[in-house]
Amino acid sequence: MKIGVSSYSFSRLVKAGQLTQLEVIAKAKEIGFDSIEFSTLSLPEGETPLSFAPQVKEECDRVGIEITNYTIGADFLNGSGGDWQAETERLKDEVRVAQILGAPGMRHDATYGVGPNHVGPRGFDDALPTLAKGCRAVAEFAADLGVKTMVENHGFFCQDSERVEKLANATNHPNFGILIDMGNFVCADEDPPKAVGRLIPYAFHVHAKDFHIKPGTVSDPGPGWFHSRGENYLRGAIIGHGDVPIVQCLRIMKKANFQGVLSIEFEGLEEPINGISLGLANLRRYTAEVG
Repeated sequence: MKIGVSSYSFSRLVKAGQLTQLEVIAKAKEIGFDSIEFSTLSLPEGETPLSFAPQVKEECDRVGIEITNYTIGADFLNGSGGDWQAETERLKDEVRVAQILGAPGMRHDATYGVGPNHVGPRGFDDALPTLAKGCRAVAEFAADLGVKTMVENHGFFCQDSERVEKLANATNHPNFGILIDMGNFVCADEDPPKAVGRLIPYAFHVHAKDFHIKPGTVSDPGPGWFHSRGENYLRGAIIGHGDVPIVQCLRIMKKANFQGVLSIEFEGLEEPINGISLGLANLRRYTAEVG
Protein backbone atom coordinates (compact mmCIF):
# COMPACT_ATOMS: atom_id res chain seq x y z
CA MET A 1 0.00 0.00 0.00
CA LYS A 2 1.32 3.44 -0.90
CA ILE A 3 1.64 5.77 2.06
CA GLY A 4 1.33 9.50 1.52
CA VAL A 5 1.14 12.66 3.56
CA SER A 6 -1.18 15.64 3.52
CA SER A 7 0.47 19.03 3.15
CA TYR A 8 -1.76 20.06 6.06
CA SER A 9 0.62 18.12 8.31
CA PHE A 10 3.28 20.78 7.59
CA SER A 11 0.95 23.77 7.88
CA ARG A 12 2.41 25.04 11.17
CA LEU A 13 5.85 25.22 9.57
CA VAL A 14 4.50 26.99 6.49
CA LYS A 15 2.60 29.55 8.57
CA ALA A 16 5.72 30.16 10.68
CA GLY A 17 7.79 30.79 7.55
CA GLN A 18 10.02 27.79 8.20
CA LEU A 19 9.01 26.04 4.97
CA THR A 20 7.43 27.23 1.76
CA GLN A 21 4.74 25.25 -0.02
CA LEU A 22 7.31 24.08 -2.57
CA GLU A 23 9.84 23.13 0.13
CA VAL A 24 7.21 20.91 1.76
CA ILE A 25 7.36 18.70 -1.33
CA ALA A 26 11.06 17.90 -0.99
CA LYS A 27 10.69 17.45 2.76
CA ALA A 28 7.91 14.88 2.26
CA LYS A 29 10.13 12.97 -0.15
CA GLU A 30 13.09 13.19 2.24
CA ILE A 31 11.04 11.78 5.13
CA GLY A 32 10.13 8.80 2.97
CA PHE A 33 6.59 9.24 1.68
CA ASP A 34 5.42 7.68 -1.57
CA SER A 35 2.99 10.48 -2.37
CA ILE A 36 1.70 13.85 -1.27
CA GLU A 37 -1.71 15.47 -1.24
CA PHE A 38 -2.36 19.18 -1.04
CA SER A 39 -4.81 20.60 1.46
CA THR A 40 -5.41 23.80 -0.52
CA LEU A 41 -2.30 25.58 -1.78
CA SER A 42 -0.34 28.09 0.30
CA LEU A 43 0.03 30.74 -2.36
CA PRO A 44 2.98 33.11 -2.80
CA GLU A 45 2.03 36.75 -3.22
CA GLY A 46 0.50 37.45 -6.61
CA GLU A 47 -0.31 33.81 -7.38
CA THR A 48 -3.67 32.11 -7.80
CA PRO A 49 -4.30 28.37 -7.47
CA LEU A 50 -4.50 28.08 -11.26
CA SER A 51 -1.23 29.96 -11.80
CA PHE A 52 0.66 28.27 -8.97
CA ALA A 53 -0.44 24.68 -9.66
CA PRO A 54 2.00 24.17 -12.58
CA GLN A 55 4.91 25.14 -10.31
CA VAL A 56 3.76 22.63 -7.69
CA LYS A 57 3.47 19.90 -10.32
CA GLU A 58 6.92 20.72 -11.70
CA GLU A 59 8.51 20.50 -8.25
CA CYS A 60 6.82 17.17 -7.50
CA ASP A 61 8.09 15.81 -10.80
CA ARG A 62 11.57 17.11 -10.00
CA VAL A 63 11.83 15.42 -6.61
CA GLY A 64 10.01 12.29 -7.79
CA ILE A 65 6.90 12.20 -5.62
CA GLU A 66 3.39 11.43 -6.80
CA ILE A 67 0.49 13.82 -6.20
CA THR A 68 -2.41 11.73 -5.00
CA ASN A 69 -5.15 14.19 -4.05
CA TYR A 70 -6.22 17.83 -3.84
CA THR A 71 -8.33 18.97 -0.89
CA ILE A 72 -10.38 22.15 -0.74
CA GLY A 73 -13.27 23.61 1.23
CA ALA A 74 -16.85 23.94 0.03
CA ASP A 75 -20.33 24.50 1.41
CA PHE A 76 -23.39 23.93 -0.75
CA LEU A 77 -25.70 25.42 1.90
CA ASN A 78 -23.82 28.59 2.83
CA GLY A 79 -21.01 29.10 0.31
CA SER A 80 -21.27 31.52 -2.62
CA GLY A 81 -24.06 33.45 -0.92
CA GLY A 82 -26.06 30.31 -0.17
CA ASP A 83 -26.43 29.48 -3.87
CA TRP A 84 -25.46 25.83 -4.41
CA GLN A 85 -25.23 26.30 -8.17
CA ALA A 86 -22.83 29.23 -7.79
CA GLU A 87 -20.78 27.14 -5.35
CA THR A 88 -20.67 24.38 -7.96
CA GLU A 89 -19.33 26.82 -10.55
CA ARG A 90 -16.65 27.99 -8.10
CA LEU A 91 -15.58 24.41 -7.51
CA LYS A 92 -15.12 23.80 -11.22
CA ASP A 93 -12.03 26.01 -11.14
CA GLU A 94 -10.72 23.89 -8.26
CA VAL A 95 -11.22 20.78 -10.39
CA ARG A 96 -9.11 22.48 -13.06
CA VAL A 97 -6.40 22.99 -10.43
CA ALA A 98 -6.51 19.27 -9.58
CA GLN A 99 -6.20 18.44 -13.28
CA ILE A 100 -3.14 20.71 -13.65
CA LEU A 101 -1.57 19.05 -10.60
CA GLY A 102 -2.19 15.65 -12.15
CA ALA A 103 -4.07 14.62 -9.01
CA PRO A 104 -6.41 11.70 -9.65
CA GLY A 105 -8.81 12.90 -6.95
CA MET A 106 -10.22 16.03 -5.33
CA ARG A 107 -11.89 16.21 -1.95
CA HIS A 108 -14.36 19.00 -1.32
CA ASP A 109 -16.59 19.56 1.68
CA ALA A 110 -20.36 19.28 1.43
CA THR A 111 -21.39 21.72 4.18
CA TYR A 112 -20.61 22.78 7.71
CA GLY A 113 -24.32 22.81 8.53
CA VAL A 114 -27.21 25.22 8.52
CA GLY A 115 -26.47 28.71 9.78
CA PRO A 116 -27.90 30.33 12.93
CA ASN A 117 -30.34 32.41 10.87
CA HIS A 118 -31.67 29.46 8.90
CA VAL A 119 -35.45 29.28 8.71
CA GLY A 120 -37.14 25.89 8.34
CA PRO A 121 -36.05 22.29 8.92
CA ARG A 122 -32.47 21.97 10.16
CA GLY A 123 -31.82 18.22 9.89
CA PHE A 124 -29.25 16.49 7.71
CA ASP A 125 -31.94 14.65 5.75
CA ASP A 126 -33.57 18.00 4.97
CA ALA A 127 -30.29 19.33 3.54
CA LEU A 128 -29.42 16.10 1.73
CA PRO A 129 -31.15 16.82 -1.63
CA THR A 130 -29.24 20.10 -2.06
CA LEU A 131 -25.94 18.54 -1.00
CA ALA A 132 -26.42 15.65 -3.43
CA LYS A 133 -27.23 17.99 -6.33
CA GLY A 134 -24.06 19.97 -5.70
CA CYS A 135 -21.86 16.90 -5.30
CA ARG A 136 -23.29 15.29 -8.44
CA ALA A 137 -22.78 18.41 -10.55
CA VAL A 138 -19.12 18.67 -9.52
CA ALA A 139 -18.57 14.93 -10.04
CA GLU A 140 -20.04 15.08 -13.54
CA PHE A 141 -17.84 18.02 -14.51
CA ALA A 142 -14.73 16.45 -12.98
CA ALA A 143 -15.30 13.13 -14.76
CA ASP A 144 -14.63 14.83 -18.09
CA LEU A 145 -11.31 16.11 -16.73
CA GLY A 146 -10.24 12.72 -15.35
CA VAL A 147 -10.54 13.74 -11.68
CA LYS A 148 -12.55 11.71 -9.16
CA THR A 149 -14.37 13.75 -6.53
CA MET A 150 -15.14 12.87 -2.94
CA VAL A 151 -16.29 14.22 0.41
CA GLU A 152 -14.67 13.52 3.77
CA ASN A 153 -16.21 12.74 7.14
CA HIS A 154 -15.47 16.26 8.27
CA GLY A 155 -17.06 19.39 9.72
CA PHE A 156 -19.40 17.89 12.37
CA PHE A 157 -22.66 18.24 10.37
CA CYS A 158 -21.54 15.80 7.65
CA GLN A 159 -19.20 13.68 9.77
CA ASP A 160 -21.06 10.60 11.01
CA SER A 161 -20.57 7.56 8.77
CA GLU A 162 -24.32 7.10 8.39
CA ARG A 163 -24.73 10.64 7.07
CA VAL A 164 -21.75 10.38 4.74
CA GLU A 165 -23.07 7.09 3.37
CA LYS A 166 -26.45 8.71 2.74
CA LEU A 167 -24.73 11.46 0.78
CA ALA A 168 -22.75 8.97 -1.31
CA ASN A 169 -25.89 7.07 -2.23
CA ALA A 170 -27.98 10.18 -2.83
CA THR A 171 -25.29 11.56 -5.15
CA ASN A 172 -25.15 8.19 -6.92
CA HIS A 173 -22.42 8.92 -9.45
CA PRO A 174 -19.55 6.58 -10.37
CA ASN A 175 -17.08 9.48 -10.24
CA PHE A 176 -18.03 10.34 -6.66
CA GLY A 177 -16.81 8.59 -3.51
CA ILE A 178 -15.54 9.14 0.01
CA LEU A 179 -12.29 10.15 1.63
CA ILE A 180 -12.34 8.22 4.89
CA ASP A 181 -10.47 9.89 7.75
CA MET A 182 -10.25 7.17 10.37
CA GLY A 183 -9.58 9.68 13.16
CA ASN A 184 -12.27 12.22 12.32
CA PHE A 185 -15.08 9.94 13.41
CA VAL A 186 -14.23 10.57 17.05
CA CYS A 187 -15.13 14.25 16.50
CA ALA A 188 -18.69 12.96 16.16
CA ASP A 189 -18.16 10.48 19.04
CA GLU A 190 -18.36 7.53 16.66
CA ASP A 191 -16.38 4.29 16.88
CA PRO A 192 -13.78 4.45 14.06
CA PRO A 193 -13.66 0.73 13.12
CA LYS A 194 -17.45 0.54 12.91
CA ALA A 195 -17.53 3.68 10.79
CA VAL A 196 -14.66 2.60 8.51
CA GLY A 197 -16.39 -0.74 8.01
CA ARG A 198 -19.55 1.06 6.87
CA LEU A 199 -17.82 3.43 4.45
CA ILE A 200 -14.93 1.41 3.01
CA PRO A 201 -17.00 0.19 0.01
CA TYR A 202 -17.26 3.85 -1.08
CA ALA A 203 -13.64 4.84 -0.37
CA PHE A 204 -11.43 6.52 -2.97
CA HIS A 205 -8.81 7.63 -0.43
CA VAL A 206 -8.05 7.16 3.29
CA HIS A 207 -6.45 9.36 5.94
CA ALA A 208 -4.58 7.87 8.87
CA LYS A 209 -5.07 10.24 11.80
CA ASP A 210 -4.74 9.72 15.53
CA PHE A 211 -6.19 11.54 18.53
CA HIS A 212 -5.74 11.51 22.25
CA ILE A 213 -9.21 11.18 23.78
CA LYS A 214 -10.43 12.10 27.27
CA PRO A 215 -14.05 11.69 28.40
CA GLY A 216 -16.12 14.78 28.92
CA THR A 217 -16.68 13.72 32.52
CA VAL A 218 -13.15 14.82 33.52
CA SER A 219 -11.93 18.37 34.06
CA ASP A 220 -10.88 20.38 31.01
CA PRO A 221 -7.26 19.36 30.21
CA GLY A 222 -6.42 22.86 29.00
CA PRO A 223 -4.90 24.40 25.85
CA GLY A 224 -4.33 22.15 22.86
CA TRP A 225 -7.53 20.17 23.32
CA PHE A 226 -10.83 20.70 21.57
CA HIS A 227 -14.32 19.31 22.06
CA SER A 228 -16.12 16.56 20.17
CA ARG A 229 -19.76 17.08 19.34
CA GLY A 230 -20.63 15.24 22.57
CA GLU A 231 -18.19 17.34 24.64
CA ASN A 232 -15.42 14.77 24.94
CA TYR A 233 -11.86 16.15 24.79
CA LEU A 234 -9.65 15.55 21.75
CA ARG A 235 -6.05 16.41 20.88
CA GLY A 236 -4.17 15.51 17.72
CA ALA A 237 -1.61 12.73 18.16
CA ILE A 238 1.32 11.08 16.44
CA ILE A 239 0.14 7.98 14.59
CA GLY A 240 0.25 5.17 17.15
CA HIS A 241 0.48 7.43 20.19
CA GLY A 242 -3.22 8.15 20.52
CA ASP A 243 -6.43 6.25 21.10
CA VAL A 244 -7.73 5.68 17.55
CA PRO A 245 -7.58 1.90 16.79
CA ILE A 246 -5.57 2.34 13.61
CA VAL A 247 -4.48 -1.28 13.22
CA GLN A 248 -8.08 -2.48 13.46
CA CYS A 249 -9.05 0.03 10.76
CA LEU A 250 -6.19 -1.23 8.59
CA ARG A 251 -7.49 -4.78 8.92
CA ILE A 252 -10.89 -3.61 7.68
CA MET A 253 -9.22 -1.93 4.71
CA LYS A 254 -7.29 -5.10 3.89
CA LYS A 255 -10.39 -7.28 4.11
CA ALA A 256 -12.14 -4.90 1.70
CA ASN A 257 -9.10 -5.05 -0.66
CA PHE A 258 -8.70 -1.27 -0.58
CA GLN A 259 -6.36 -0.30 -3.42
CA GLY A 260 -6.03 3.45 -2.87
CA VAL A 261 -3.45 5.55 -1.05
CA LEU A 262 -3.28 5.86 2.74
CA SER A 263 -2.14 9.35 3.77
CA ILE A 264 -1.04 10.66 7.14
CA GLU A 265 -2.71 13.84 8.34
CA PHE A 266 -0.86 15.01 11.44
CA GLU A 267 -2.22 17.77 13.67
CA GLY A 268 -0.54 17.06 17.00
CA LEU A 269 1.22 19.51 19.32
CA GLU A 270 4.59 17.86 18.77
CA GLU A 271 7.25 19.36 16.51
CA PRO A 272 5.80 18.56 13.07
CA ILE A 273 8.77 16.92 11.32
CA ASN A 274 9.42 14.62 14.28
CA GLY A 275 5.71 13.88 14.70
CA ILE A 276 5.23 13.12 11.01
CA SER A 277 8.37 10.95 10.83
CA LEU A 278 7.48 8.89 13.89
CA GLY A 279 3.97 8.47 12.55
CA LEU A 280 5.26 7.21 9.20
CA ALA A 281 7.53 4.66 10.89
CA ASN A 282 4.64 3.38 12.97
CA LEU A 283 2.22 3.29 10.03
CA ARG A 284 4.66 1.33 7.85
CA ARG A 285 5.12 -1.15 10.70
CA TYR A 286 1.35 -1.49 11.16
CA THR A 287 0.68 -2.05 7.47
CA ALA A 288 3.42 -4.70 7.40
CA GLU A 289 1.84 -6.43 10.40
CA VAL A 290 -1.58 -6.44 8.77
CA GLY A 291 -0.03 -7.77 5.55
